[in-house]
This record gives sequence, C-alpha cells and structure tokens, in this order.
Amino acid sequence: MKAYNLITILGPTASGKTPLAASLAARIGSEIISADSRQVYRRMDLGTGKDLADYTVDGVQIPYHLIDICEPGYRYNVFEYQRDFLVAYEKIVATGKTPILCGGTGMYLESVLRGYRLIPVPENPDLRKALENYTLDELTEMLSRYKTLHNTTDVDTVKRAIRAIEIEEYYLHTDASEREFPQLESLVIGVDIDRELRREKISRRLRQRLDEGMVDEVRHLLDEGIPAENLIYYGLEYKYLTQYVIGEMEYAEMVRQLEIAIHQFAKRQMTWFRGMERRGIRIHWIDATRTMDEKMDEIMAIYNS
Repeated sequence: MKAYNLITILGPTASGKTPLAASLAARIGSEIISADSRQVYRRMDLGTGKDLADYTVDGVQIPYHLIDICEPGYRYNVFEYQRDFLVAYEKIVATGKTPILCGGTGMYLESVLRGYRLIPVPENPDLRKALENYTLDELTEMLSRYKTLHNTTDVDTVKRAIRAIEIEEYYLHTDASEREFPQLESLVIGVDIDRELRREKISRRLRQRLDEGMVDEVRHLLDEGIPAENLIYYGLEYKYLTQYVIGEMEYAEMVRQLEIAIHQFAKRQMTWFRGMERRGIRIHWIDATRTMDEKMDEIMAIYNS
C-alpha cells in the first residue's frame, strides 16, 4: 500500500467537496485544512460559501483549519497560505492523523501538492505607478507574457492584475530557492460534477444565499469601515454585491452578472485542475451524483489499494 501523508479533496464551486471531506474525516478520524482563498476572512461567510454546518457529521464537529484567520480588508497571499498550511499540517500529524486538504483555489492546492518554493513579495510603488492607467485586458495580456504564470483565475480587477504582475516581476529577479517546502505524498480526489448539474447547483445556491442575507453581509462590512475597493478586490460575490450596495449597479443586473461570473469561475477552476493533471498530479475523479456511502467506499478502496 502506498504511504500517503495527506489526502486532498478538490473540485469546482458547488460540487459538494466540503461535505465529502467532512464525511471522510469522520470516517478516518481526521481534521480538515481549507484551501480557499476567501474563506480565510472573518465575517465573510455567505459570500464565500463557508457552509460551516457541513463540518458537523452525525452530530460530531470535524476540526477545521485556515478558516476565519484574517480580518476583512487584508490581502492574504499564497506565501502566507503555505506558511499557515505547514503549521496546521504539522499540528495534525503530531496527533497521529492524516490531514485532509479541501478546497477549490488551484494555486493554494498546487503550492502544497507540488511544493512550490515561494518567498514573500514586497510592494513595488514604481511598478504600480507605471501600470495604474492600463486597462484590465491590457494588464492580463502583460501577465500572460511571463514564463511562470501563477494563478489568474481570480484576477478580475485592475488591482489584482497589477499585484500579479508585481509578483511575477519580483520572481524574475529574485532567487526563490531560499524557501523550502516539504514534498508531500498526497492522494488526490476530484469531485467530478456534470456541467449542467453544476450550473443548476450554482444558480440555486446563489439565490439561497441572497435570501439568507448576503447583501446585508456586504453592507455590514462596509459599515465597519472596510473600503469598497477592498471588498471589490476579493472578486465574485463581493465585487458585484459591493457595486450594488454603493449604487453602481441595479439589483437585477447585479444578480445576472454575478451568476454569469460564478459559472465562468467554476469553468476556470476545472481548467486549472486539468492543468494540474498535465503538470504531473494524478487526480482520482469520482462522480458527484453517487451517494455519500458510495463515495466513501470508492475513496477508501483507492486509499487502501
């Protein structure tokens, strides 16, 4: 039997990966490390789809890590994620458990699974000044010129694109070998969900979260004094909801554009995962429509084979 020291559950948004990871954690007595770039923020719950109730299985609370660790407005990055992942990973392993990594942020997942060597990237005021008048399309085209192209799935604002270029430019002129990351042997499970079913679930979940008060969540964050541009930086729900709340968009148009954006995001996630496979990460895909017991049996069969 192959000796795994990590199990990874990945999939696009609305694929059911979190309930699957929680059920697996309950089955093997483990803990979950989140790989979601926005669920790190406190009080950003509905917009990030935390669904914390999913971490309770048969009345038992499954321990989770790297959720609610930052204040809204902060710009958490992949370097910090690697650092925090290792702390959580080592803590879980010290108890004799095999950690479960679960999420849909491709760059976070791949930074762990492929052991990226990363270094913290400082701000470059001169570069930011030189790029501030370019459009998002122009910046995205600039970004594509770099040989080492990091995650662009969330680069949907000018500020994010400038930061991505800033990171790439820094890496071009800096030796990244000074930061080591351990090579982990992970079983990687992907939740394979049909495109139409995925679209249906995304649309249904969006309307449910709007009914539960997602607009009010954004209003409260703005009332705390978090600048609108900081929330827009986080993209997707926070971009469109903020534009609605501050009067830049009508409600119906906001919902329409947001729904389209989430569908597009899920598609980009799948593109990223397929790219991970081309880059050497073996993903065992399991059918999202199977029952939880069937999924558990399939995962355990792979794990023990």
